[in-house]
Amino acid sequence: MSESPITERIQQEVNDNDIVLFMKGSPVFPQCGFSAAVVQVLSELNVKFKGIDVLEDPSVRQGIKEFSNWPTIPQLYVKGEFIGGCDIIREMHDTGELQTLISDKGIEVEQS
Repeated sequence: MSESPITERIQQEVNDNDIVLFMKGSPVFPQCGFSAAVVQVLSELNVKFKGIDVLEDPSVRQGIKEFSNWPTIPQLYVKGEFIGGCDIIREMHDTGELQTLISDKGIEVEQS
């Protein structure tokens, strides 16, 4: 059985971008507090990431939940690996684990 076009689209985004955040709204204008919190963490880490607004396409909003087998949004992917949602990302940031993961994956941190 072949994958759905939505699953293929999600997989392509995850493959093509080092860091992808499936979120409500955009990085410039998050539409929920949880998405805003993850954008803030990534901004503090000074890494480039792609934000994908699940509110623009209900099929992506549902598809990403099935893709990751994770019920909530936002969802963060680093180098193709599902990392987690808002609480996990905040906790990893607080302990330094997220910075270590990003650096271990060879992702460049932009100089400020």
